[in-house]
Amino acid sequence: MSGMVVYSVCAMCGARCPIQVQVEGGECKFIQGNLHASGIKGALCARGVSGLSLVEDRDRPQFPMLRQGGRGEGKWKRISWDEALDLAASKLEAARIQHGGKSILWSDCGGPHADLRHALCRALGSPNYTAAESACAANVHHAALSLFGFDRDRLVYDYRRAKAVVLQTFNPFEAIDVKEVNELLDGIQSGARLTVIDVRASVTAGKADRFLMIRPGTDYALNLAVINLLLTRELYDAKFAAAWIKPEDLEALKAFAAPYTPEYAQAETGIKAEEIIALAEELAKAAPAVIWHPGGNASRYNDSFHLARSAYIINALLGSIGSKGGLPLLVRPRHLGRQGLKRFLDLFPQPEEKRADGVGSTLPQFAGGPGLLHLAFKAMASGNPYPLKAYVVYNHDPLKSYPEPDKLKKALEKMDFLLCVTPTWTEIAWQADLVLPLSPHLERESALAQRNGLKPTFQMRARCVDPRFDTKPDWEIFTGLASRLGVSELTFDSIKDIWAWQLQGTGYSLADFEEKGFVELVDKPVFRSMEVYKFPTASEKIELVNPKWEAQGLVSLAPYVQKAPVPKGSFRLTLGRCPVHTVSYTQNNRLLNEMMPDNELWMNYDIGRRMGIHDGAEVEVKSNGHGGRVKARLSEFIHPEAVFMVRGFGHDLDVETRARGRGLAETQLMPGGLDKFDKAGGGLALQEYVVRVMRL
Repeated sequence: MSGMVVYSVCAMCGARCPIQVQVEGGECKFIQGNLHASGIKGALCARGVSGLSLVEDRDRPQFPMLRQGGRGEGKWKRISWDEALDLAASKLEAARIQHGGKSILWSDCGGPHADLRHALCRALGSPNYTAAESACAANVHHAALSLFGFDRDRLVYDYRRAKAVVLQTFNPFEAIDVKEVNELLDGIQSGARLTVIDVRASVTAGKADRFLMIRPGTDYALNLAVINLLLTRELYDAKFAAAWIKPEDLEALKAFAAPYTPEYAQAETGIKAEEIIALAEELAKAAPAVIWHPGGNASRYNDSFHLARSAYIINALLGSIGSKGGLPLLVRPRHLGRQGLKRFLDLFPQPEEKRADGVGSTLPQFAGGPGLLHLAFKAMASGNPYPLKAYVVYNHDPLKSYPEPDKLKKALEKMDFLLCVTPTWTEIAWQADLVLPLSPHLERESALAQRNGLKPTFQMRARCVDPRFDTKPDWEIFTGLASRLGVSELTFDSIKDIWAWQLQGTGYSLADFEEKGFVELVDKPVFRSMEVYKFPTASEKIELVNPKWEAQGLVSLAPYVQKAPVPKGSFRLTLGRCPVHTVSYTQNNRLLNEMMPDNELWMNYDIGRRMGIHDGAEVEVKSNGHGGRVKARLSEFIHPEAVFMVRGFGHDLDVETRARGRGLAETQLMPGGLDKFDKAGGGLALQEYVVRVMRL
């Protein structure tokens, strides 16, 4: 194929896979995974390939737009970029002058390219930079923090060297991070045994050696039974425990886990006691090369924090924390005696103001990080602990990923200014005062990203083609705002100036990225030794009983609470991903919409037939009077007490010509959902709903 190859980074989901794009005549002709990148093998998922469709899509915002009517009316005026950036800067400055920098809320989906916008938020004096983690992985994040003193990203999953892998509340073969999927497949090919625990036989379950179909909401009981077995049968790694777990904590765990026998777990989960025993024995034989994954999206149940915590505890008992084939410690450039990328965030002091969501103050057990966006919305609505007056939303849609969107819209009415930076139309952009169209990833560059792991890497997102419409890359939008707001530290004339600044002191230059689009700081994986390691906790050990949580009245070793029986004709709602869509981001993409235009309601085949429902029939789904209609998908491979939906459907905007009116939004089934969250972990409980299904 003629033309040139441009190396870049995908942005069609949170994985940010390295890609290479064939460009001819100023157009992207072919896209695939970066052939030079370890673990990618040239592969790309359907979402990644659909980046070509996003570039071509005329449904997306094409120029800056200023709202003319009321919020949500869809009346817009096209303005120039200078007008738009001048207006945005003046509104943010007005909020800062009248109410202080703390009155400005920012939110996005985080990720490795967030440094520049996070720094601008801090430069304005706002502590309120948040990510959408409370509807995703907040419980896992805080479970790790409560045990190890660090967040979940400080541990790596070494699938390639694992001998046994357990996936629970995690479905990688449908969520699809290409590197992660390939490394797990490599591990399986090398002999690792895969166990999948789920209410539904997903694509991931189809790869498993052992699939345990579990009663919805009972995972914690299963994990406690495994902990019981490891301790009572002395299957745990006593040497690791002696080095890294306080003796009194281990004794407390033994006493706590004693009632949770395999027979108890069988009665709760529906999984036979002998299968639970076989799993525990298999893991003990494979230890320490074992991974029990603590979960991907863990915003599920009231006990999801403790479920994630119990998964980490199982890993610790098996000695897999810090181990090859288990969960080795993350490697940063400084661990190699190297300097990492310079961070814009380090240019500005942490604001002294308390966060509006209470993280670090009224919730002292939670330290910084992504915050809790649903509690920021609560502060927005109430004005407590102080008024929020300006809200900047970058490339995500909380009105489609959080419960009670109508309640959120009412909270947005209290904003003096709502700015949305987005490559596609979203429900929250439709409510904005000003929409700044972000160039799709194939049309933009971004600041360099540092990807830590066993082989730390600097990654470059390069522009493949010029913008088709009047859109701009993220760096140009935020440096443009910075220059107007007097933040000289973040004022740059070009992306090359930004890259050169970031690379100062690293020993690398822009020329080093030309061959592959990234640079690796080492040739082979590096495993940090646990012999001299000290956990960043008060005891410098793994804290099974955490003083911070206990001081807040939050029990570290919480008992399992049985779920109430489900009434006849009702089911426990379960949610998840699919290989085609990224929550609500991709439903209007031409290619992906053709592949999957609607979501469906998975139901157990026998149960559905008894209710007079046939496969493909339209059914009504309700939760406390809220709900809608969707097609049923009958399957033998889902637990009879559960129904399952792919998230992100049910779009309402006229401008989304393909997605509008297709499928059912799961958020319509979550009345009261903004107040239903795990107090110990901070994550929402998106599966604590019983829905009624009716034949039409």
